[in-house]
Amino acid sequence: MNLRSWIKKTTVGRIVWRVIIGIIGGGLTVAGAVALIGPGPGILIVLAGLGILATEFAWAGRVMMSTKKIAAKAAERTGMKPWVKYFLISGGAVVSIITIFIYLSR
Repeated sequence: MNLRSWIKKTTVGRIVWRVIIGIIGGGLTVAGAVALIGPGPGILIVLAGLGILATEFAWAGRVMMSTKKIAAKAAERTGMKPWVKYFLISGGAVVSIITIFIYLSR
């Protein structure tokens, strides 16, 4: 038996679980919204938060799918070839990982 099913055995457990998921997913979604206007991978953080919320809330799944469609349309409008986008994304991931290692090694 996993933690989720153990907690959700009772009515109170189901409510507590939904509140916990709401706080974690909502916090991550808000952090992503802040990263949209600030530095950081905002749309990825928003989608991660919505993905967490979608595990318990159906509306979050619908919002996540529409957000993915909007992001895909925006990516198409850039006019870049797909391999350039993949190169930029992987390069950003590598730079982020190296930055984290440098920050944690201090």
